[in-house]
Amino acid sequence: MKALTKAQRVDFFYSTRMSPVNGVWRYHWKWKLKHLLYLSTIYIIGVQDVALGCSDCRISLSNPTGIFTSPCFPSDYPNSQACKWTLHAPPGFIIQITFTEFDIEEAPNCIYDSLTLDPGENQVKLCGVTAKGLSFNSTGNEMVVSFVSDFSIQKRGFNASYTRVAVTLRNQKVIIPQTPDVELVTVAKTVLIPELRQFTLCFEATKAISDASDWKAFSYSDPSSTEVLSFGKTSKGHFLSISGTECILNSALITNSDGDFFTETFEQLCIVWDGFSGIIGVNGKSIYHTVTCMSPFGHVIPGNGTLVLGSDSNGVSSLYGDIYNFRLWNFTMSSQKLFNLSCDMKGNIVDWENDFWSIPTSALKAENNLSCGSYLIPLPTTEPTSCANLGSLCQATTVNATTPPPTVTTNMPDTNRTDKPNDGGLFYRISITVFSEKLNSESKVQSAVAEWLNQTFQNWNYTVYVVNISIEPTPKHEKAREKRSNADSSFVIWALLVYNSTNNISLEEQAIQQKLISNNASIGDGLRLHTVVVDPVEKCIAEENPANYFWPDTRPTVTNFTLCHGSSVQTASRTCFLNLHNYTSYWGQPDLRNCTENAADIANALLNLTGEGQQLTADKVTDVVQKLKKIVNDEEIDESLGSTVVTIFSNILTSSDSVLAASSSEALKTIDTLALKIQFTGPSMSISTRNLALGVSSMNSTSFNGSSFRVGPQNNASDFQIDFDKNQANALASVVLPSSLLKNLSQDEVEAVSRAQFTFFNKNGLFQDADTNASLTSFVVACSIGNVTIQDLQDAVKITIKHTLFQEDPNPTCVFWDTNKNNGNGGWNSSGCIAQAESNENETVCLCNHLTHFGVLMDLQRTASRIDPHNTKVLTFVTYIGCGISAIFSAATLLTYIAFEKLRRDYPSKILMNLSTALLFLNLVFLLDSWIASFNIQGLCIAVAALLHFFLLATFTWMGLEAIHMYIALVKVFNTYIRRYILKFCIIGWGLPALVVAIVLASTNSNASRIYGKEIYGRDAKGQGGDDFCWIKDKVVFYVTCAGYFGIMFLMNIAMFVVVMVQICGRNGKRSNRTLREEVLRNLRSVISLTFLLGMTWGFAFFAWGPLYLPFMYLFALFNSLQGLFIFIFHCAMKENVQKQWRRHLCCGRFRLADNSDWSKTATNIIKKSSDNLGKSLSSSSIGSNSTYLTSKSKSTSNTYFKRNSHTDNVF
Repeated sequence: MKALTKAQRVDFFYSTRMSPVNGVWRYHWKWKLKHLLYLSTIYIIGVQDVALGCSDCRISLSNPTGIFTSPCFPSDYPNSQACKWTLHAPPGFIIQITFTEFDIEEAPNCIYDSLTLDPGENQVKLCGVTAKGLSFNSTGNEMVVSFVSDFSIQKRGFNASYTRVAVTLRNQKVIIPQTPDVELVTVAKTVLIPELRQFTLCFEATKAISDASDWKAFSYSDPSSTEVLSFGKTSKGHFLSISGTECILNSALITNSDGDFFTETFEQLCIVWDGFSGIIGVNGKSIYHTVTCMSPFGHVIPGNGTLVLGSDSNGVSSLYGDIYNFRLWNFTMSSQKLFNLSCDMKGNIVDWENDFWSIPTSALKAENNLSCGSYLIPLPTTEPTSCANLGSLCQATTVNATTPPPTVTTNMPDTNRTDKPNDGGLFYRISITVFSEKLNSESKVQSAVAEWLNQTFQNWNYTVYVVNISIEPTPKHEKAREKRSNADSSFVIWALLVYNSTNNISLEEQAIQQKLISNNASIGDGLRLHTVVVDPVEKCIAEENPANYFWPDTRPTVTNFTLCHGSSVQTASRTCFLNLHNYTSYWGQPDLRNCTENAADIANALLNLTGEGQQLTADKVTDVVQKLKKIVNDEEIDESLGSTVVTIFSNILTSSDSVLAASSSEALKTIDTLALKIQFTGPSMSISTRNLALGVSSMNSTSFNGSSFRVGPQNNASDFQIDFDKNQANALASVVLPSSLLKNLSQDEVEAVSRAQFTFFNKNGLFQDADTNASLTSFVVACSIGNVTIQDLQDAVKITIKHTLFQEDPNPTCVFWDTNKNNGNGGWNSSGCIAQAESNENETVCLCNHLTHFGVLMDLQRTASRIDPHNTKVLTFVTYIGCGISAIFSAATLLTYIAFEKLRRDYPSKILMNLSTALLFLNLVFLLDSWIASFNIQGLCIAVAALLHFFLLATFTWMGLEAIHMYIALVKVFNTYIRRYILKFCIIGWGLPALVVAIVLASTNSNASRIYGKEIYGRDAKGQGGDDFCWIKDKVVFYVTCAGYFGIMFLMNIAMFVVVMVQICGRNGKRSNRTLREEVLRNLRSVISLTFLLGMTWGFAFFAWGPLYLPFMYLFALFNSLQGLFIFIFHCAMKENVQKQWRRHLCCGRFRLADNSDWSKTATNIIKKSSDNLGKSLSSSSIGSNSTYLTSKSKSTSNTYFKRNSHTDNVF
């Protein structure tokens, strides 16, 4: 409408200003132009005065937190605005902006009024109401917000809050500068790199473009600016340069077609170098290779140099891409260590932390998807179960039960390794007493002993490091005594030793002491070892501090984590520190910051925890609900906090019913309390989210004359629109309150009434009633008045609720949620509510004499008989396994008759082959159906559904033809001859199903999706679960072409079954050479074989009703899914002539049957044995096979017989 209005205004302007009426405009255009300019000037000045009178909207904001709004907010913003807010934050921070209110004129592509966010890249343009409650983050430390409005139609505008978010380097990547003479990314000057005889370095990088130019990812130069270490690529390939020697690594790297290891996505590369072995290990893309490069053998990389990311010279370009998580260790790691390398494995020389680097702000960019990033991403809450699979994530860490994986922290010097045993690093306190003949200076003695200790442990079998050494001052009186006696000076040196085991080999104190004593001779400088005492550094003793926070025995430098009291999400931590003065351990102060956050911080953390993509368990949901309950009960709830809480509940509602079950009652009570406590300005307020909408309206109890509440979908939005006392064309739910609502209240209750609360639930997971068999088929809407109970109303409350599913024959029951049912857990109750006659298949109208949560139950026959999830899973398992087995044995039957020509000479065998073919394809299409449905291709799904329909009807048809053939063979016998017998059977067996399917498809008028398509089957009683399946959607088509078609075949087969069994029993009864038991067994086998051959078990579907539904469903699934197996057993494997063919052609040795055959016996012999064969094996190739075989043979050998009896034949 707005575009049309503006066009009309333009047209009106031109029509009034330019229409030549009697030529007047040609004489007065100058006068009109002068007045037009005068009026325009006044208009522009007036608009500017109005705009500037509201607020200054072109400003720069640099406070840590703050709020800014559109001009004149909360009133409508003026016309013709052009506002710009520039938000700044110091380096190391990003800006997070949240819109607590947002209402800007909506239009396609926001062509009129709009707000534009520039977070650093990819500008976002917003209008309408979609941004309310949303947060946006900048990629750097600046964000620009622009707002423009045109000359007409104003809205309320927006209210935005902003805050700084500290961003660690782990949440930022470095864009490698391409101008090294201007900007350099270097290690900080405070970081001293020692001499390196070996190292391990790891980093992640991307490469933006593919080119053939040389580049370097990093380089390290010694103090004289000579490059001694670098990694990059030349025309020869990727290289590692050490002291001027390039070692080509291409043989150890997996590269793309351009020869590049790095691509547009981050890839981690780890390089291990050992100067003593000359071997370089390379770990990339989860593959570890080694390269021998002997040239730098024995080289030492000098210390105190400069490490640069990229190239530090103009001669070679820097890698054109990004780099991230650069870490350096002064020791080598094994391949297993590299495979298990985690983000918590900090580099002991250089780590990816802010303190280690000097990076220009322009080179930093924050991202949410970095491998070790954490900001705005909830920490995982699952505990690792195996250190073997997680590497160093478990190491040097102790975790209480159900505690999240902690981050290892340590106060050790950078020279300490972090690959400690699983129970933490082992520290030893060494006390050494030495006598000195030459040295009297304590500093020189300390240096000499330090050098001796390093040499002693350098090539030991155990990986140990001296991380600190100190000398105990000698008392003055001792020095004087030694000087008088000319005795050697004595010194006591204390050293701290750390042992890091790579294979969990224990190291005893005696081994350390013996190692030092054995190396006594190498101490030098006139020093003589006197005593050596080695003691392990004690653990921090277990204690409880503060109350409810228990810390177990913990090794030094290990951080212990435990859950905050009353929480299953937030954690507290405490570190066991190491005193470097006396080498003793002591507890640090507990870090309870995560346990004492304010309400807004806790709510924001819960919002992230429950956000999209997060997997919520029942325990997590319960904990979140408890925290929200505490916030709602203890804090003042403003609109901003209330919006966050409602959004969290909306996120929770996406969980399954089983996850929500334990906390549903508390969640509903908390939502009701929130609606009662939330503070707002104006006559009403509403909060709408994807699954939950909340509305609160001010209410004057003395002048109340009725009210209404409606909720419906928003245009172009997934949230809902709430209206008070307004009509909505497509309302999903509405509540109309009568004017007599407050008449039954006492005076005190009337005075206490100040608000009406309305809640709309798009998801019904919080309303679970195990005692109700009917299904909830509508949305749920709740209404309450203050904190007052409303009941026994004179005039009923009218509630109209849309159905979530179309109901062809609805039988609605209006119900309310009774919180007192089921021991306080709540349940549905229909007391005081009735369904109106004006209800239809789309909605139900209820009249109730009280207020609470309302819904609609449907007790439909199709839903009441749904199977519970456990039995559904069992039946699905049985069906798929059975169909797979049936397909295999149907194929075996078919292959048997195809392979052996003698078996398929008679008519019954050919009929059996056709039945097996139909069964085989029926089972195959059924097994593939759900998988094909998952592709969401409508045409493919329709084709599969039609094929499944065709093969099902073909199976029914061939089972009916089996019955007809048996009747002809055993009852009619010789007096019926059918020309082209099998051809006619094939036309009927395959043509009739094809005709039915063709008629169905033709009736769709090119809209086959109306008949065939994807539906969800196997849902539980609450409408949850189920699998996609391509099948018949139209009920009429299903009942006519499937149920009706089979009903006809079933009745015919029953009749044939009875007739055939009477014939067989009559023949067998004439035999006197068999006992009664043998006759019973033969007849029983006949019944079983005919039952499966004629598909009698499909009739179980007609008996699956009421209390017998579940037992017959199990019988139906079991016997029909295995029909192919039973046919193979009774009509193939148990046949004597099949067994003979198997033995002749498939067996060897004594099981092999000689090649002599009894297939050429005369018709006389066949007639003689016909009855015996009938009793032996009642298969489709044995029941009447001899008689029909005789008939077919007689056509060629006894034409006289047929001529003589031609008057009795029925020729088709």
